[in-house]
Amino acid sequence: MGRQPNPRLDDENRSPGMDITPAIPEGRQVIESYGSGGFKVSGQRYDGSIVVLPERTLIWPVRHFDEVTAVSFELFDSLDYRPEILLLGCGEALALVPAALRDNLRDRGMVLEPMDSGAACRTYNVLLSEGRPVAAALIAIS
Repeated sequence: MGRQPNPRLDDENRSPGMDITPAIPEGRQVIESYGSGGFKVSGQRYDGSIVVLPERTLIWPVRHFDEVTAVSFELFDSLDYRPEILLLGCGEALALVPAALRDNLRDRGMVLEPMDSGAACRTYNVLLSEGRPVAAALIAIS
């Protein structure tokens, strides 16, 4: 089996190697890379943390996991789109999410799935390609 490419592409000029991007319908937000304090989504670079929805990407004013609260997710209350699955990219490593936060989101119709931000990026792309009702709230990593 050949060498697997590193999906973390920090250098815009470096060849990405083998394309591992799943087949996703046109117009959907695909996470192409992460690192260096931001993300590249569908050809656009975002500095800092973001929320990725199937049809748009929003800036998310969370810099560290300890800033994540129920208030951090109030933006979903004003959106037309409500994901059933909300991936939480916790930063460099998975972190324990308080039960009260999980319950709050479940009461609003969303199941929270925490993981490190890299895993959340990859999982988002796969679930999006499957047509699942997903969003990702991603804390940027260096």
